[in-house]
Amino acid sequence: MTTEITKYKAPDLEKDRRILQLLSQNFPTISAASTEIINLEAILNLPKGTEHFVADIHGEYEAFRHILKNASGNIKRKVRDIFSSTMRDSEIRELCTLIYYPRPKLELIKAVEPDLSNFYKITLNQLVKVCRSVSSKYTRSKVRKALPKAFAYIIEELLHETPDDIKKQAYFNRIVETIILTGQADEFIIAICEVIQNLAIDRLHILGDIFDRGPGAHLIMEMLADYKDFDLQWGNHDVLWMGAAAGNVQCIANVLRLSLRYANMTTLEEGYGINLVPLVTFALETYGEDPCSEFAPRGGDLDVVQSDKTRMMLARMHKAIAIIQFKLEGQLITQHPEWQMEDRMLLNAIDYTNGTITVDGEIYPLNDTYFPTIDPADPYRLTPEEQNIVDRLRHSFVVSEKLHRHIGILLTRGSMHRVYNSNLLYHASMPLNSDGSLKEIAIDGKRYAGPALMNALTQKIRSAFASDTTEDDKQRAIDYFWYLWCGPDSPLFDKSKMATFERYFINDKKTHVEEKGEYYKLRDREEVCDAILDAFKVDGPHRHIINGHVPVRVAKGENPIKANGKLMVIDGGFARAYHNTTGIAGYTLVFHSRGFELVQHEPFTSAEDAVATGKDIVSTNRIVELSAHRMRVRDTDKGHELQTQIDELMELLYAYRNALL
Repeated sequence: MTTEITKYKAPDLEKDRRILQLLSQNFPTISAASTEIINLEAILNLPKGTEHFVADIHGEYEAFRHILKNASGNIKRKVRDIFSSTMRDSEIRELCTLIYYPRPKLELIKAVEPDLSNFYKITLNQLVKVCRSVSSKYTRSKVRKALPKAFAYIIEELLHETPDDIKKQAYFNRIVETIILTGQADEFIIAICEVIQNLAIDRLHILGDIFDRGPGAHLIMEMLADYKDFDLQWGNHDVLWMGAAAGNVQCIANVLRLSLRYANMTTLEEGYGINLVPLVTFALETYGEDPCSEFAPRGGDLDVVQSDKTRMMLARMHKAIAIIQFKLEGQLITQHPEWQMEDRMLLNAIDYTNGTITVDGEIYPLNDTYFPTIDPADPYRLTPEEQNIVDRLRHSFVVSEKLHRHIGILLTRGSMHRVYNSNLLYHASMPLNSDGSLKEIAIDGKRYAGPALMNALTQKIRSAFASDTTEDDKQRAIDYFWYLWCGPDSPLFDKSKMATFERYFINDKKTHVEEKGEYYKLRDREEVCDAILDAFKVDGPHRHIINGHVPVRVAKGENPIKANGKLMVIDGGFARAYHNTTGIAGYTLVFHSRGFELVQHEPFTSAEDAVATGKDIVSTNRIVELSAHRMRVRDTDKGHELQTQIDELMELLYAYRNALL
């Protein structure tokens, strides 16, 4: 685009007059329009903001929070760059811990520091330097919006004045001294540390599965409620909880079963106030003499901390809700023959006399034959006691105010997919045919593939909570949450079956196999990924698919970068239950102005340990892709929007200069 107004293309007044008239209301003069063009052009030439991508957090609140606080190790790298020649490693570690956890760290420091005034003076100067570094790629306006109101003016002055300038040195020093003198040093340090954290990550992308396994999903959602700039793509576990909140009893049963399987009752009880007393009473009465050995809780170190009595109670609750789940799922499959999931109705495949089951034409012995609530003549009918439990659980989920507030965040910020800065984001899969072409999936009698499928599913999920949805459409949408959770053609599952029953009751592991869809067989092929990207109109010389869902088995040598760099799988196993599987404790994919880096994290202990000892998450950086030139804002989606605004303003200038308006 030429910047010479006289050479700029004249506007088509018949076509553009309305746009120019609207623009002229905000920019009524040549001077106003010119100033805005100068401002926007300057923004286009700033370095691109840093994006962080995470997936499959699974309730690991402490680790996730720490990664946001240390910006996946980026803050420590900046501190090292600034102070490596003037500070020891132990001092750098202490400063970083202060940035991550300012309030508790200050309390520890104040208890042992003999010269607080000197500590404040040194620390404030150090923090200003760090803040200046992380804010350098943003406009003053954007930085100003990130500042706390109480200290906005002072922080802005410190950031944009150079204390090395002898003319300003006394001014700079006096600001710091006055902060200390007025007793505001603690609050100011806390404020500037939070600014550093906020500016270190420009945009956060969460690629699904906030819920299940770990104990802090509700805490993560509460933190995201106040987070400045993020989007999320729904995962199968998120959709399961959304279905439960909408009243889908099959989803509710699965939510409880998974919580009991991983001994994670915190989110249910403390987070959302779900009443589990009826289930406890029923389980102890019905399965009180049953060892329920296949239902003992598992996952990470959670099974170690439970007493034998508590573990046995959880196991009995686990079996009770599992049997209820299988009954409810059979009822829903019968109601929806179009899903073609009759093979998942296994309760009527059991020979209750001989203790065997027929699966795919073969007979297998059951490892557990105690089914006191199943009527062999009508195996999917709930007993009155089971029906009462289901009704009461459904009521608890439907009326939980906090759960619905968090589901509202998922609906507002989330979708099935997103295209952002030449990256296609989705949680798990894109249904494909065996030749790599997009597979058409039937939803309510209509067939969709690729972007049309993802858009249709996004709309269907939203309709379950929309006030203007008809009752029939709403119920179909509520039912469909369960299909999204475990249906063979669901983009959030994409396997032949979910072998939950087989894993509990059949020892032969060949029945446990869940055959993955064609996407997982073809995703290593670059031409297949290119075809998917083309279908979603993702352009640019460096375009990628980014997803999670399937843990990358790093310990066994699996590479998260596939299809010659076109596909990045970033499920590194945040959840403790996956640490043995993956060999690590999560990934963060970082997209900054120089390119992509994959940050591999080791297990995190606790925030208390980090504050007391300065222990950080050990992270390993791997360069995935470097750009030939440093990316600027003009290379991003936001830059394209700003360029359109500049083009329109240039037309407005032409119109002003030539008296066309």
